[in-house]
Formats: sequence, structure tokens, C-alpha cells
Amino acid sequence: MMSLRRGGERQDFPAAYNVVHKLPHGDSPYVRAKHVQLVEKDAEAAIELFWNAIRARDRVDSALKDMALLMKQQNRADEAIDAIHSFRDLCSRQAQESLDNVLIDLYKKCGRIEEQVELLKQKLWMIYQGEAFNGKPTKTARSHGKKFQVTVEKETSRILGNLGWAYMQLKDYTAAETVYRKAQVVEPDANKACNLCTCLIKQGKKDEARTILFRDVLQEKREGFEEDSRLKVRVQELLSELETQRETVVASGCEVGMDEIAVVEGIDEFMKEWRRPLRTRRLPIFEEILPLRDQLAC
Repeated sequence: MMSLRRGGERQDFPAAYNVVHKLPHGDSPYVRAKHVQLVEKDAEAAIELFWNAIRARDRVDSALKDMALLMKQQNRADEAIDAIHSFRDLCSRQAQESLDNVLIDLYKKCGRIEEQVELLKQKLWMIYQGEAFNGKPTKTARSHGKKFQVTVEKETSRILGNLGWAYMQLKDYTAAETVYRKAQVVEPDANKACNLCTCLIKQGKKDEARTILFRDVLQEKREGFEEDSRLKVRVQELLSELETQRETVVASGCEVGMDEIAVVEGIDEFMKEWRRPLRTRRLPIFEEILPLRDQLAC
């Protein structure tokens, strides 16, 4: 029944008010912050109130995440990164994965690509070790107020796609190529196939890029291809580039070692674990990509 006036003062409203404005119920520092954010739409004031909620230990999981996302919108991404690093220890274990996802976006926005790479590799490590999703094959996610199921295959493919993109920003096309190849094994995707083609073109591997473009994108025409105008434009750009580019190899921005090629450290140890007869937490998807072990470890 209770909501708030501007500035956080109390005022009574029908319960439907909270539903309309998607506000949590109650009267606490976090609820006041959400009211200022969603109803009054005062981002700076809301950030200050989220700080108050964190200091008061009121719904810290949600307060820290909401504040960081709001800071990102206000072009205060570096501050948001510092806030997460400083206060994530106050959050529950269940909130850590969500905070990592926010950090990845913040690193990308700030151009802190090396840190983004390290965190993405850490998330892959967690999946390989069976620590993500609490060892389950799916998790429930939320987007725009709607819940949906995410499989470990989709999560792995998403992380690999982000990692490949990050390597491309570092102009490490050899590592990016390996990552995108693995992503295509986990879950084939036309956009990732296009990125793989770009990596190959940058290394002067035009024939292989052309083969992948025609086989995995044009011939397959996966679901949504006809409706995705940006993907169609991307394909046309790649075709034009394949026709006009000379056989020029772009040097990698850094020396590529096993760490980059294998995506995560200790790939040999992962393979040993996968071959053990008693596996309690490994998920079936990693048995499917087992044949890649020799390619990844070389």
C-alpha cells in the first residue's frame, strides 16, 4: 500500500501502483532507490540511494547490480567497475555470476579488453569445472521482465562469442579463430561464422573463409537469416572483401601461446577429467567437443 514522494518521503498508494511501476513492495532504502529510478527517473539521485541501500545491507545483491547498470547508462562505467570490486563480497554466492556478466559489459564499454578476456576465460573455467548453473544443464534468466531458460550450450556459445570478439579487438586473429571454431562446434551460429570468416581473411586464408561463408551461412540460412537485415549486409561485405582483398596476412597483435589457443589454462587437465569414468558435475556438452582436444592443445 505504501509508496514514496519525491525525495523519499512516505506516501500511501494502492497496491496496484507497485505493479504498474514494477516496484518492489515495502519501505526500505532499496525500495526508495527503485522508486526514484523508475518513477521519478532521476538517475543520479537513484545512484546515491542505491549507495545508501548497500551501506544499510538492504538487498545488496540487487542494489549493487542495479546501481552498476545505472552508472553504465550515465557513462560512469569505471566507477561501476570499482563499486562491484569493492562490494561484491557483501553479495550472495548466487549473485556472483550475474555480477560477472555486468563486469564483462562494463569492461567492454571502457575498452578494458584484457580484463574482459581474463574474466571470460574464468567463466569458461567455471563451466568446464561444472560450477556454473550449480551443475545443472539449464538456468532461469530474465530479460525485459520475462523469464526464460538458458542451456549450458547457449551460455558456452555466448561466452566463446564474446571471447572471440575481444581477441579480435586485440587483433589476435589466431586466438579469435580458434575460439570461434570451438563456438561453432558447441552451437552453430551465422554471426559467429561471419566473425570466423573475418579472422581467416585477416590472416590471408581467403579460400577457407569463402568455404565457411557459403557452407555455414549462405547454404544453411539458419533460422532468422531472412529477417536479419544486418546479417545480410555483413555477408555482402564479406563477399566483397573476398573478391577485392589481396593475399595479405595481418600479423597478430601479440604472440599466441597455449593459453590463448586453448582458451582456458589447463586444457590438458580438463581432458583428463573428461576421460575419468566417474563424473558427477561435468555436463554432456563437453563430451561432444572432446575431439577438439588435440587441435586446442597444439
